Amino acid sequence: MSMRGKATILLVIVNFFWGLSYIFMKMGLDTLQTFNLVALRCSIAFFVAGFIFYKYLFNINLKTLISSAILGFLLFSVFSFVTFGLSMTKASNAGFLLSLTIVFVPIIQSILLRSLPSLPIRVGLLITISGIGVMTLNRTFSLNPGDLLCILSALAYAIHILVIEKVTKRHEALTIGILQLGFAGVIAFIMSFIFETPSLPSTAHSWLAILGLAILCSAFGFICQAVAQKYTSPTQTSLMFSLEPIFAALLAVIILGESFGLRDTIGAMIIISGVLIATLASQHPYKETT
Repeated sequence: MSMRGKATILLVIVNFFWGLSYIFMKMGLDTLQTFNLVALRCSIAFFVAGFIFYKYLFNINLKTLISSAILGFLLFSVFSFVTFGLSMTKASNAGFLLSLTIVFVPIIQSILLRSLPSLPIRVGLLITISGIGVMTLNRTFSLNPGDLLCILSALAYAIHILVIEKVTKRHEALTIGILQLGFAGVIAFIMSFIFETPSLPSTAHSWLAILGLAILCSAFGFICQAVAQKYTSPTQTSLMFSLEPIFAALLAVIILGESFGLRDTIGAMIIISGVLIATLASQHPYKETT
């Protein structure tokens, strides 16, 4: 099998674990508070990744630390928004709403570059927004607060992707990837001490959730993503990310027993269609303004 084929399989596995992360977060919230959960997730992931790839932590300079701290704050925001959101919405909803990241990235780029996104991306955005409306709006046409927080998490993750693209051109990607987890953990612990009562998991159930989030979804996920992207195109990688919400929905139904009715299914299919249209257009995302 070619390296490209192996990378594709690796990305499928990574997205399966990221789909599983919503289940782990739901499980962890049964006994742990939000910032506490994020702190443990990121800190354990930092130590695991740092132990395996310790050579990449040598010769760290001030610029690397500053860049990692910025990324760590963004990663903390991503995890905190989605974890708070999951306490108020379904895991299946969260998975599909997080896929908005793929749409937000070209929109933010177009704002920064002062150029319009291409027509397919604009069409993809409108389709995706329609799907979100079908899936999440209630009879009073208002969003569940949990759904809104998941959308904010997708926005924060889009910003994180754009920043890390710039940062990794100047610094070793794996070093940045490890350090950002450490900074995210430190920020989360500070927030937990201020607003919560930090504690360790008290049950096997909560330990399973934390270790799953830290090792499989964070340490393994972020490292394997970096390795796989060396052998795949950005478009192919984005297409693989479209699998994450599908895995999240299936696992939420199977493991958590969440309901996923006709309206959810129609909304999810519309969202995926919009995301795929935007993803396929990402190789030529802009047109000149007139």
